[in-house]
Amino acid sequence: MAELHDLTALEQGAAIAGGELSSVALTDHYLDRIDRIDRKDTSLGAYLTVTADLAREQAAGADRDTAAARRDGTRLSPLHGVPLAVKDLVQVADVRFTAGSRAFADRIGDLDDHVVTRLRAAGTVLLGKTNLPEFALPCYTENRLGPPTRNPWDPERSPGGSSGGSAAAVAAGLAPLAHGTDAGGSVRIPASACGLVGIKPSRGRVSNGPSRPDVTGLSTHGALARTVADAAALVDAMAGPMPGDVYTAPGYPGGGTLLDHAGREPGPLRIAGLRAPMVPDAELHPDCAAAYGAAAGTLTALGHTVEEVEMPADGGIVEAFTHVWSVEAASYELEPYEEGELMPFTAYLRDLADTVTARQYHQALRTFRGVGQMLTDLLFSAYDVILTPTLAEPPVLTGELRGDTDPAADFARMTAFMPYTTVYNLTGLPAVSVPSSWTPDGLPTGVMLGGRYADEPTLVSLAAQLHATTSLTRRHPAMW
Repeated sequence: MAELHDLTALEQGAAIAGGELSSVALTDHYLDRIDRIDRKDTSLGAYLTVTADLAREQAAGADRDTAAARRDGTRLSPLHGVPLAVKDLVQVADVRFTAGSRAFADRIGDLDDHVVTRLRAAGTVLLGKTNLPEFALPCYTENRLGPPTRNPWDPERSPGGSSGGSAAAVAAGLAPLAHGTDAGGSVRIPASACGLVGIKPSRGRVSNGPSRPDVTGLSTHGALARTVADAAALVDAMAGPMPGDVYTAPGYPGGGTLLDHAGREPGPLRIAGLRAPMVPDAELHPDCAAAYGAAAGTLTALGHTVEEVEMPADGGIVEAFTHVWSVEAASYELEPYEEGELMPFTAYLRDLADTVTARQYHQALRTFRGVGQMLTDLLFSAYDVILTPTLAEPPVLTGELRGDTDPAADFARMTAFMPYTTVYNLTGLPAVSVPSSWTPDGLPTGVMLGGRYADEPTLVSLAAQLHATTSLTRRHPAMW
């Protein structure tokens, strides 16, 4: 017999809307699993803070709203009453807000960030705040607040990062879907490592305000879920302009919601396959190459045209990202005594920022724009979608990317691990990581679809078509 967490988020929402399930019962189910699996049985480390009282209060309110809607014949959000997790890089009023740093271990949020305001308006229920590395800077999920987040498929391995807590929660059945942020691949990396769908929307699709508006355009809020439709529905719930936004994305081509497009056939598409990374000296692991090849073959069998394309590796892109990323690390305001609480990698980036000149920073932002123009002129003039591996390697062992003694070498190692994802942050283009296949060791591996600016619908339609051909949605880790 299926358990509640076996249902997709949209199935849960439909059952709540139809009166077959209460949000309170569903919320209690997840809170019990979090207490048992995340805290006692496995020490998964997915959540930093569990908001049990708030969740039950929101769930009771959602049930009242649902009952009124049934009486009135009105329609609510498809995720109304559905619990979810939010990455602890955003503020929720009166809830612990650490940003993954021991320097902020006891800080409390004093407002709702706009994305949280949107999620409240959609009637979702906040189960808690998920784990992340310090300030979401590296691509693993380890910090000084507690034990590392572990990959539900193999607890000896990392779920990736920086939205690793969110991914682990969904993969382990501790939330039906989760919010993440993505400034260099931080939604798509853990999606691939944990066998999930990860959507990074176009720049400006979801508001980054008000507390930390991203003037570089690198970061956006994204969605992690077990199905493309669930992830699309979460993006719909988060999306929309808010007062003071630095960037705002236009409406989708053809209108409608992203969830609408998740149920539509994409039609035959022209797909550019980029097997080789654009990062110098990065090597593609055979397991990831096999996943990419299998996905290309499947897409061809589905009626699409996949053509292999080569783009030159460019160290200047890595340098530009490093300059901007170090300044981002330095943008966090700390008291002198708090500096001593920082991780070595964070301290390294903040020191590096002191060497970045205004001209170098400006040139880095120009490089970002140039990469976007290059992709538009050279690829999207002839192709609808870009296909790549999501990662250059399968999930790595916990601690493998974090050395602490040589942060510069760690940064280079991380860059080689994730050489495909960052280009979509530099350019602001949308991308989706789709679970593709399994390694011989039983670890999930994803492929990534990238598209034109504001054309998330094409990616979501294609991702849903590709995902339907895999068995990944029917497999779960042992702790499930």
